[in-house]
Amino acid sequence: MSVAFTKEESSETAAELHLPDRPISQHPNLVTADGLKRLEVEAEEARIAYLAAQAVEDVNERRRQSAVPYRDLRYLTERLRTAQVIPAPESNAIVAFGSKVTFERDDGRVQTYRIVGEDEADPKTGSISFVSPVAARLMGKAVGDVVSVGDQELEITAIA
Repeated sequence: MSVAFTKEESSETAAELHLPDRPISQHPNLVTADGLKRLEVEAEEARIAYLAAQAVEDVNERRRQSAVPYRDLRYLTERLRTAQVIPAPESNAIVAFGSKVTFERDDGRVQTYRIVGEDEADPKTGSISFVSPVAARLMGKAVGDVVSVGDQELEITAIA
C-alpha cells in the first residue's frame, strides 16, 4: 500500500503534540492560602480540559487538544505537591511574605504591591513574587527604610 493512503502525522502535528514542560523554579514554592486555592482551581480546570479533549474521536485532534491541558496539569500537580503555605504576617512592623508594601520611588511615583509566591504574582493587579528584585530588597525592612533597586531608591511608606 502506498504511503499516500496511510494516515501519518506531519512534522507540524508532531510538534504540536510534544510540548516542553513548563519550567519549575529552583526557589522554594512558597504560597499564600489564596495562592494555594488558585493553584487548586487551575489544576481542576486543566484536568477538566484534558478529560474533555480525551472525548474527541479523531486521534490527531484529541492529541492536539490534550497537549496544553496535559502539560499544565503536570506543572500544576508538581506545584501543588511542593507548595509551602506561609501564613499571613502577624505583624506589620517589617516587610514579610504576604505583606502589602507601599513605597515611593525617586521619581515620586508611589506603588503598592503584595509580596506573594511565584505562581500567584501579577504586577498588573498589585502582587509581586518574593524572588523579584524589588521584593527581595524590601523583605525584612520597616517603614522609613530606603532600599536600592538598580539605579532607583525606594522608601517604604506603609506596610499592611
